[in-house]
Amino acid sequence: MSKLTTAVCILCVACLVAAIHRPARAGDDGTFRASVVKLEVTPETPQWLQGYGPRESDGVHDRLYHRIVVLDDGDAQFFLISTDICTVSPGFFDQVMKELHEKESTPPQQVWWSVTHTHSAPVTGPPGLVAVMLPERYKKGQVVQNPEFTARLKETLFEGIRQAKASLEPARLGVGVGTSRANVNRRAEDAQGNIRLGVNPERPVDQMVGVLRLERPDGSLLALIANYAMHGTALGSANLKISGDAPGTVTQYVEEQLGAPMLYINGAAGNIAPIQSVKPNFEQARFTEFHHLLGDKIIEANRNIQSTTAKVRLKAGREFVKTPRKAGFGWVPELGQFLDSTTSDAPLVNLPISYLQINDDIMIWAAPVELFCQIAMNIREKSPFPHTFYFGYTNGFFGYLPIAEAFAEGGYEAGRVTPFTPQAENDLTKAVLATFADYAR
Repeated sequence: MSKLTTAVCILCVACLVAAIHRPARAGDDGTFRASVVKLEVTPETPQWLQGYGPRESDGVHDRLYHRIVVLDDGDAQFFLISTDICTVSPGFFDQVMKELHEKESTPPQQVWWSVTHTHSAPVTGPPGLVAVMLPERYKKGQVVQNPEFTARLKETLFEGIRQAKASLEPARLGVGVGTSRANVNRRAEDAQGNIRLGVNPERPVDQMVGVLRLERPDGSLLALIANYAMHGTALGSANLKISGDAPGTVTQYVEEQLGAPMLYINGAAGNIAPIQSVKPNFEQARFTEFHHLLGDKIIEANRNIQSTTAKVRLKAGREFVKTPRKAGFGWVPELGQFLDSTTSDAPLVNLPISYLQINDDIMIWAAPVELFCQIAMNIREKSPFPHTFYFGYTNGFFGYLPIAEAFAEGGYEAGRVTPFTPQAENDLTKAVLATFADYAR
């Protein structure tokens, strides 16, 4: 596909998104409300675990949860879900959203389902593109799914949404940032320039901590939303205990310290590992060190928020960015709507990107990929919004989306676990920044 054709596709999508956006009514009268619900979803029976090779759990180390926040500006509602699991297929996400709309009349565009990406949680739903990326996990006759856990997870999510909608209360919102050195670039390089998974402190890493604070009118904390890029891989494949991994232990620590729920939302962690990574057990993973390295930095960022407001306006939207599918990469029938084969060139992936603008200063964008940190950092630097956050692993999973140069370097992320080409970085960046410009007008 030519560069001109790609540019035209991106422009058309951006124009379409701008046309369908309905300006949200300003909450200038202080009608902003919010709520938070935390529901446990830990299974008590052995489960197939997601991440690494096929393996069954033999117990539970720490508990798994749905954490759900609802924001209501008096005109529109927005639902953010953080769940302690690894991935969900885009097809499964769409199915869950369809059922949620039928049961609760909740518009799918107003719901984001983000997962923390722990590699020590049960497989959820059908595999989607994971079956194409890692076919050895789904050999003929081998079942590595957890239908009972998946059904319970879905019903618990619906119940959490119901509870959250019923418990909305007057609220105020604040935003802050901090820095944490709990993560590291994981694209290790040997003397010959070969790339493998490891640690590489010399390569870029996004160490920004983003925090949204929700508080009651009296200043007491209602909930935190913390955004930080870090794979859920402090534990390696030798671990067979169900766990929220490093994101889970940080979340639990902050909740204990502050006495309110916290949603951990992963960032552009495609090439970012925890500072302690792929260890065989919890002692070697040094879980408690993450409490200080990241947990205390989240608490500090929250403490440093100078002001909050009850005047909140929300504007949510979604667009599809078209970018070529990698030659030879297969597909699955249930994700046919995410593939455009109408062009004469290579088929295009229809990558869904979601947006949430909060007032004039906050922009959050989300994608169902493992994004390389350089892409999110570049977009943040060029954003017209003072506070710009990227929510990864949200509303499905299409695998890795690396920077263009990673394809030439090689390594795990640019191999069979991505359906994209080197063009994806440019296509995504141009589309997102164009949409930011539309929102900023």
